Amino acid sequence: MTSFDDLPLHLPAYCQSVPLDKCYRLLNHGPTVLVSAAHAGEANVMAAAWACALDFAPPKVTVVLDKQTRTRALVEASGQFVLQLPTRAQARLTLDVGTDSAVQHPDKLQRHGVELFRPPAAPGAPLVAGCAGWLVCCLIPEPHNQQAYDLFIGEVTAAWADERVFQHGRWKFDAAPDDLRTLHYVAGGQFYVTGDSLQLPSSMPE
Repeated sequence: MTSFDDLPLHLPAYCQSVPLDKCYRLLNHGPTVLVSAAHAGEANVMAAAWACALDFAPPKVTVVLDKQTRTRALVEASGQFVLQLPTRAQARLTLDVGTDSAVQHPDKLQRHGVELFRPPAAPGAPLVAGCAGWLVCCLIPEPHNQQAYDLFIGEVTAAWADERVFQHGRWKFDAAPDDLRTLHYVAGGQFYVTGDSLQLPSSMPE
């Protein structure tokens, strides 16, 4: 089991704050996410393919968390979770933490080399190192949705992105190293990696 209390309190130099009115853009292209949470000294991480932006002001997100997962129990107990965007370099890690369960393997994060840290601006949130973006969320309790549909809603309270790939509220995948491209999970261990951009002129009048 990973002890939350032992996690370093720092923010890597490449992590830059994302204004909350732009944080929905971190999820708009539909990437696979890693969901992390902590409670009573325990931290855990799982992968989720069904997560999306829900609202602008205040910014909200949704994510589907299966009842059998340990991370879901930590989310419900703490009232907080983090969505983060793993990169191509983390494809193996993403598949492993999405397949392995901390219920059966309490040392899951150590087994798969998951490194966590706590940002000074949100010291109660465990963030996965090496991702391209992070959204710290306060759980908005919706008991019916959570029980009937495994659907969780959170309000984003802080967000960061790797400045090498996300700048001025926009992704810069074309200019960034390929290993920083985000992932889209299909099934059976197969991912697609975020591809090239297609920029069209606006059809709206000036």
